[in-house]
Amino acid sequence: MNLRIALVSAREALPLDEDMPVLVPALAAAGVEVSTPSWDDPRVDWSTYHAAVLRSTWDYVERIDEFLDWCTRCAAATLLLNPPEVVRWNTDKHYLAQLARAGVPVVPTRFVEPGTFAAREFDEFLQGGPSACAVGVAGDIEQFVVKPAIGAGSRDAARYRREDVEPALDHLQELLAAGRSVLLQPYLARVDEHGETAALYLGGEFSHSIRKGPLLHHGAGLVAGLFAPEDIRPRAADSAELAVAAAAYAAIPFESPAYARVDMIRDDRGAPVVLELELTEPSLFLACAPGSAERFAQHLVARVRARRHAR
Repeated sequence: MNLRIALVSAREALPLDEDMPVLVPALAAAGVEVSTPSWDDPRVDWSTYHAAVLRSTWDYVERIDEFLDWCTRCAAATLLLNPPEVVRWNTDKHYLAQLARAGVPVVPTRFVEPGTFAAREFDEFLQGGPSACAVGVAGDIEQFVVKPAIGAGSRDAARYRREDVEPALDHLQELLAAGRSVLLQPYLARVDEHGETAALYLGGEFSHSIRKGPLLHHGAGLVAGLFAPEDIRPRAADSAELAVAAAAYAAIPFESPAYARVDMIRDDRGAPVVLELELTEPSLFLACAPGSAERFAQHLVARVRARRHAR
């Protein structure tokens, strides 16, 4: 019997998912019957699939509890990749603190929680003062980023200059008032020239890397769609980036996930630091790396078959 695998998306996101046009035929060539259902479609019987692979479920942020509950139900019906415990950990960027404790260099971050005095937290962040709710050393802050701890596609994130106190504080307070934890981070200006480097892991092994252009522009306002427009190009990660990516991957507190993406930028010294570790619904940029879709398809098939034999 052919394997049936669902590549899980969302209604608005599916036409925008640039991995699907290469991953679907790669799985089909491996003998898999492939579907691309939306995660919140009540008509889908997930037990009819041998696996459900989270792909472009990019609308979950405003419905995070509903999405996490669905992940639990789906995993009870079939093999969910990546698993619910990984998704629950990874959808909240407080994981950056755990990576930092493991010795992984991360973007300096101050966490601000609902119920705290936002103006004081904001002022202490700008002054660079010590805090039990911060990781990394920020140094002099001329530009900075305000973004929610649970977010995707740069939505609800914005870049400010030091003189933008009033709009930045308003943004922080609006997120806190909505019950959302917030990250305050210095804007590391080398990203404007160098961009981001994303290292992709498929099936537990490094696969390829790409360059993203800078996403946040001063005064641009908040992202209106599912994600900010991206300038994506192939890039060979250098040895320092590969080392940081490997350290971040090794610090994942779960068994090796089916896929992972480590997003890195350069700090003021030019050293790579982790911006995000994406294990839930990252674009894998398979079209930028010939053969990567086929390798990923083969890994998914092998993982599903191994699970079936283990039963």
